[in-house]
Amino acid sequence: MEKIPSFLKDHDRLAVGLHMQTDAYGISTFDLRFKKPNAGDYISPKALHTIEHLLATVLRNSREKDNIVYFGPMGCRTGFYLLTRNLEYDRIKELLRGAIAVALALEEIPGSKREECGNFLEHDLQDAKRELKEYLAVLMS
Repeated sequence: MEKIPSFLKDHDRLAVGLHMQTDAYGISTFDLRFKKPNAGDYISPKALHTIEHLLATVLRNSREKDNIVYFGPMGCRTGFYLLTRNLEYDRIKELLRGAIAVALALEEIPGSKREECGNFLEHDLQDAKRELKEYLAVLMS
């Protein structure tokens, strides 16, 4: 089988940050790399799940909501994928800065009730906020 685009990148060379990964079929895929791959520091499963709920909700309620296709975690727990249409890199960076600021102000996790989430017990708002603050600092530099 052919390798998918994300497996073609040398993960030992990937740095923490925001990376444009692919642009195909009118959909742009962005790599939100919170952690350096293969470095032994990963996002905890609970924080990963909570960040997914926070940013997916905030992004889908932003003024760019019609251009957000998908936001979700990487299985390796080093970051997230953001799929968009009609948005350039600089706009994505600005959008993420604002979305993280909103997420950091939330006191409740959207969609975290038993009837809303398939694993409602696996959340950690404080750890998620810590990870988001660290990533926001990267986006601000």
